[in-house]
Amino acid sequence: MSEPLWRPSDERVRQSNVAAFMEAVEEDWNVILSDTRALYRFSIEHKERFWQSLRDFAGIAAETWGDVVLANPDAMPGARWFPDARLNFAENLLIRRDDAEAIVFRGEDGVRRCLTFAQLHDQVSCLAQALAAAGVVAGDRVAGYLPNLPETVIAMLAATSLGAVWSSCSPDFGANGVLDRFGQIAPKVLFAADGYIYAGKTHDRLEPLAEIVRGLDGLQRVVVVPYTRSAPPLSGIPGAVTLPEFVDNFAPAPIPFARLPFNHPVYILYSSGTTGVPKCIVHGAGGTLLQHRKEHVLHCDIKPGDRVFYFTTCGWMMWNWQVSALASQATLMLYDGSPFHPDGNVLFDYAEAESVTLFGTSAKFIDAVAKAGLRPADSHPLAALRTITSTGSPLAPESFRFVYDHIKADVHLASISGGTDLIGCFLIGDPTAPVWAGEIQTRALGMAVEVFDADGRPVRGDKGELVCTAPFPSMPVGFWNDDDGAKYRAAYFERFPGVWCHGDYVALTEHDGIVVYGRSDATLNPGGVRIGTAEIYRQVERLDEVVEAVVVGQDWQDDVRVVLFVVLRPGLVLDDDLVGRIKTRIRQGCSPRHVPAKVVQVADIPRTKSGKITELAVRDVIHGRPVANTDALANPEALAFYADLEALRT
Repeated sequence: MSEPLWRPSDERVRQSNVAAFMEAVEEDWNVILSDTRALYRFSIEHKERFWQSLRDFAGIAAETWGDVVLANPDAMPGARWFPDARLNFAENLLIRRDDAEAIVFRGEDGVRRCLTFAQLHDQVSCLAQALAAAGVVAGDRVAGYLPNLPETVIAMLAATSLGAVWSSCSPDFGANGVLDRFGQIAPKVLFAADGYIYAGKTHDRLEPLAEIVRGLDGLQRVVVVPYTRSAPPLSGIPGAVTLPEFVDNFAPAPIPFARLPFNHPVYILYSSGTTGVPKCIVHGAGGTLLQHRKEHVLHCDIKPGDRVFYFTTCGWMMWNWQVSALASQATLMLYDGSPFHPDGNVLFDYAEAESVTLFGTSAKFIDAVAKAGLRPADSHPLAALRTITSTGSPLAPESFRFVYDHIKADVHLASISGGTDLIGCFLIGDPTAPVWAGEIQTRALGMAVEVFDADGRPVRGDKGELVCTAPFPSMPVGFWNDDDGAKYRAAYFERFPGVWCHGDYVALTEHDGIVVYGRSDATLNPGGVRIGTAEIYRQVERLDEVVEAVVVGQDWQDDVRVVLFVVLRPGLVLDDDLVGRIKTRIRQGCSPRHVPAKVVQVADIPRTKSGKITELAVRDVIHGRPVANTDALANPEALAFYADLEALRT
């Protein structure tokens, strides 16, 4: 039997937040919990007690919680957590108000800025007063078209302190992509930056901003954050003011937080939008707080004074996830720019210089660092680093090993998986348990996750659909403009009525961990056998010649054949020898069923703004179908490489 890549020390286990939480649960409910597996079972079998204890342990502030923990507990959807509670999201993130660092920002150009907790509170206070003076009230939408700046965090906190609903897009979105999103929710106020910096270039955003403003009905105020210049010209944007002008007449004062119901909307997030206009997913303040506090405190062991970094844009839910670390009295470590400019060490430079304790990134970043031949451990001790989290796509076993061999040997590596739909994780890390190559360590506490076969029966060891069989607090409040809930029910509850079907193709392991094999809608079906795309990626991307790949099923002769597209290292050309080695690797590492019928070299792979490969878009193009929404792609020009390929005609 193979050995785990890492085990936490006994001292680390004893000092963990989850160990303290287990003691609290034992005292609260007169139970005995031997380990985190027992805690997981408790959290599922006694979900109301679990979330009550989590609420108290995490110290979530509320005006009242009421007497009811869960109303209509068997309805999914329809269950309501803490229906009588009154709280404010921003109040919980602004709980600390001293001179310790709350936010540290570094831009690609090397600029460093810092805000203390006291300064953060004061800047939120001034901006909240300005928003209130502009007519913003509870339930209004406030949107951000912004880089990952301190001002973005401040704007979100100011808006949500009033009970307004925050929604954001990253500035690399074009005007159409922004209007596809913000046009549905009609924000009253729009925050935007004059530009952003990426890969050594400054990108002006005032022209697309003017187009966005013209296309938004009901917009009353545009506030521009000067980022790439001190005095951006705003004459082409009617009614626009700079952020300093907007807050100029207001002085710091106590913030009168609007305490609202548990499910009062706090965020609107968006589906990827690659198959049509994005769905507007509405998340409630209370559920988001409970979910993030659980994941941060128990699964990631974040403590006051920790320094939490996630490489993300404001268009990905990991931005919302990271910002909640303020509620743990941790420091937000923000970075804006390319993770490979001037080279792949830039984020490790940042982590080393700033004593980062949690380093969050994507599986593709780890793979890219490995493919670039970098060995961060040789030059970056990363003495403060305790946790590395990876998400966005399944982390390959080789990437697990690379982290321990070449980034840091003694670190908790947590591959995590969930999504925008729940603004959190179904599958996550356990800081008290071993890490096994290729496996996510555990199902998240309080999440009744199972694997169903096609007939809706639970399976273990076999691959199937990831489902959640009981309500959890961060289920969406609903979709925007879906008054009867029909779109919401269709998205998650149509496949297995009364059960959340997430759309991931997974299997439970002998260690009670989970392997993710890809998205269910991208699953391949040659000869009627289901194959997860991640299985093929794990094999082919081990070859030095291959930078990355995308695999899809092509309808062919009344069946489906597997087609693999590869991006090779610069200067390399796909020949018969390399095709043969690719197929051999896949056959030996997977099975003959996995071997692609065709292997085709391409120059680029289309991906979403958050960096996820868009298998469905590639599948549409090779079948001659239009891609519904290319504005959702970071590189829509890449689709041209897949159109009308001669190699796929035979």
